[in-house]
Amino acid sequence: MPTLRGQGPEPSKEGACFQPWFVSSQAALALAPSFSGPDQEALLTVFPVLIPGVCGCCGALRPRYKRLVDNIFPEDPEDGLVKTNMEKLTFYALSAPEKLDRIGAYLSERLIRDVGRHRYGYVCIAMEALDQLLMACHCQSINLFVESFLKMVAKLLESEKPNLQILGTNSFVKFANIEEDTPSYHRSYDFFVSRFSEMCHSSHDDLEIKTKIRMSGIKGLQGVVRKTVNDELQANIWDPQHMDKIVPSLLFNLQHVEEAESRSPSPLQAPEKEKESPAELAERCLRELLGRAAFGNIKNAIKPVLIHLDNHSLWEPKVFAIRCFKIIMYSIQPQHSHLVIQQLLGHLDANSRSAATVRAGIVEVLSEAAVIAATGSVGPTVLEMFNTLLRQLRLSIDYALTGSYDGAVSLGTKIIKEHEERMFQEAVIKTVGSFASTLPTYQRSEVILFIMSKVPRPSLHQAVDTGRTGENRNRLTQIMLLKSLLQVSTGFQCNNMMSALPSNFLDRLLSTALMEDAEIRLFVLEILISFIDRHGNRHKFSTISTLSDISVLKLKVDKCSRQDTVFMKKHSQQLYRHIYLSCKEETNVQKHYEALYGLLALISIELANEEVVVDLIRLVLAVQDVAQVNEENLPVYNRCALYALGAAYLNLISQLTTVPAFCQHIHEVIETRKKEAPYMLPEDVFVERPRLSQNLDGVVIELLFRQSKISEVLGGSGYNSDRLCLPYIPQLTDEDRLSKRRSIGETISLQVEVESRNSPEKEERVPAEEITYETLKKAIVDSVAVEEQERERRRQVVEKFQKAPFEEIAAHCGARASLLQSKLNQIFEITIRPPPSPSGTITAAYGQPQNHSIPVYEMKFPDLCVY
Repeated sequence: MPTLRGQGPEPSKEGACFQPWFVSSQAALALAPSFSGPDQEALLTVFPVLIPGVCGCCGALRPRYKRLVDNIFPEDPEDGLVKTNMEKLTFYALSAPEKLDRIGAYLSERLIRDVGRHRYGYVCIAMEALDQLLMACHCQSINLFVESFLKMVAKLLESEKPNLQILGTNSFVKFANIEEDTPSYHRSYDFFVSRFSEMCHSSHDDLEIKTKIRMSGIKGLQGVVRKTVNDELQANIWDPQHMDKIVPSLLFNLQHVEEAESRSPSPLQAPEKEKESPAELAERCLRELLGRAAFGNIKNAIKPVLIHLDNHSLWEPKVFAIRCFKIIMYSIQPQHSHLVIQQLLGHLDANSRSAATVRAGIVEVLSEAAVIAATGSVGPTVLEMFNTLLRQLRLSIDYALTGSYDGAVSLGTKIIKEHEERMFQEAVIKTVGSFASTLPTYQRSEVILFIMSKVPRPSLHQAVDTGRTGENRNRLTQIMLLKSLLQVSTGFQCNNMMSALPSNFLDRLLSTALMEDAEIRLFVLEILISFIDRHGNRHKFSTISTLSDISVLKLKVDKCSRQDTVFMKKHSQQLYRHIYLSCKEETNVQKHYEALYGLLALISIELANEEVVVDLIRLVLAVQDVAQVNEENLPVYNRCALYALGAAYLNLISQLTTVPAFCQHIHEVIETRKKEAPYMLPEDVFVERPRLSQNLDGVVIELLFRQSKISEVLGGSGYNSDRLCLPYIPQLTDEDRLSKRRSIGETISLQVEVESRNSPEKEERVPAEEITYETLKKAIVDSVAVEEQERERRRQVVEKFQKAPFEEIAAHCGARASLLQSKLNQIFEITIRPPPSPSGTITAAYGQPQNHSIPVYEMKFPDLCVY
């Protein structure tokens, strides 16, 4: 009966020579127990090679690491990993670290085989063994073992079974948390980034399984980031090819609202549901990713966010976009905030031709991000941000006027909705104000000057540029920029008015206020009020009234500082003149008079000393004269409003000065008006339906505030009565030409007429010489000759003073001195002599013509000659 290889009875000595394989195998089995450790393993390793097929039938001849690996697998996979044998395998791996790579390769081989045979129980046991070996071993040869491990994880992730994908992800996360002792130069995670990103977008039919797969994908991306972000030897995870997959995957889960989350879970299940939410896990992962970003990586991390919001049209609802950038701004390092702002500004410029709703969403996000960034470090992007916003504001005005992005409407042109552009403009203005409110005072002052420099200056030569609606483009630009300036100036606190309102800024602001547009004038008044109000008293003067006791207003009053006194000495007349001219405008409405009253009141509280109080009283009395004389032909409402404005302000200033006689006079006039002329008080004028008088001519003196009486009572209290007696006359400047209701041609013709009328005699005009080539040639030759003569004359003078005797030089200088004295005497004689009368000469009694001299201060000069 034939015997099997390696089995049967011991052969006889005669047949031993015919069965050498049998002797060899028996010798190996006999010698193996006498060896131990590596020697035994080497012996058992060599014999299967020399004798093929032996190890397939004899388990004792298999390498020890394979036997140890096989022993951790039970007969029934439901029993789980054999712990005692796993401990032996771990001890063996620690004792012989050079075998770790072979252990990993063999485990990988078994796992791939079990996956192919659908033996998923053994797959789980193999992964558990790999995890334990990874946690226990940190030797130098672990890199080769990791390669086998990553190969097995990739095999699981490629499977279509969700449980295997989740199992592979969990193993990879455990591996990501291990700090390796030795670096790896050749390891790549491109597959894992792509696969985990794909899992984040899972669309499985089962909601619970879909949630688990997405969460596994997010955890996997988090593991990749942790493993590679701080290792310079690994593949750069911040490259655009990786960020373009990681960031959109996180945003997708952050954006996506699961139906299960919208249901109201039970109180016991609520914490678990919240913990398992993909949105919260994605937010935590995104925060960790951005928190690890270095200076040079911020751009690659932010750009995918902008692209994702564009592709999914998430700027228009803007809720999710704002949430995303709040996460970004609070996660990155504060010194990197300006990089995010720059990215948003560049994206706004790139979308300058997008729909107004999209641009408005970007601006809203920029507003939220800028406020957060201002608490850290904005850096050099402050003026850049305002410059971009103002440029977009100008573009929006052009779009609204022309109706298209190209300046002309054609068949293929997208028609612009004007109300959407208005919404965008308001969003820009709001952003300007919200960001400026977070800046320190010195930066805020720079922003104010920067915005004012962008406001188009009013000019008689300014061309009227109209669009589809016929509106002036420059006017709209002025209004929008003044709105922005008002937003910036609101709440502005500056102790020194000289720095808050420098001369160049104040000149431009007040020159804008002299325009005919009522809306622009109102903005200028509100801007001035915002700058002057430093104690929050503005809202207390929002309504005009004649309170009998102003203590109910609880005003905050401080003593005028030295800097404020210097400011008023320099700019007070300019402010008074602006207020006076604003009161005379026919297009004023109730808001204008309320702003004028607030401006007068705040100047009295914030910047007033005795001299300023006197000038303000003179100014208000001059306004009363404007309403009484009515040279401007103002409507009845405007005249009643000026009377009411004067009454309200004098009632306030009388109680602030606390002069009893002054208060009594103001009180008497107000009481008289209440009885006889209530239409001259604010309570009847500044209401929804004003009660006016049809006839304001011939107002009796008892209804007016008398300048003589006020100067008398205030003079007795130490105020300058001489100054109080002088009527207020505004100083005329070049800016008055901007407010004239005449054209530039009329102004020039008037100047010519005045010059011709004032000239004593008409001189004949010399005809202009014809310029030819010969003329130019002669001029050049003559100029050369003149230079030669001048050079010769100088040489002679120098030679004369060097060689001439002293007496000759003294005589020459004395002659020149006497000539100079005679010329001076002639000039003095002409200057002291009274000028001739503009009306001509009169004849004396003896028929001799006699000049009738008029003092200079009584002479009447044309308006254009006064500066």
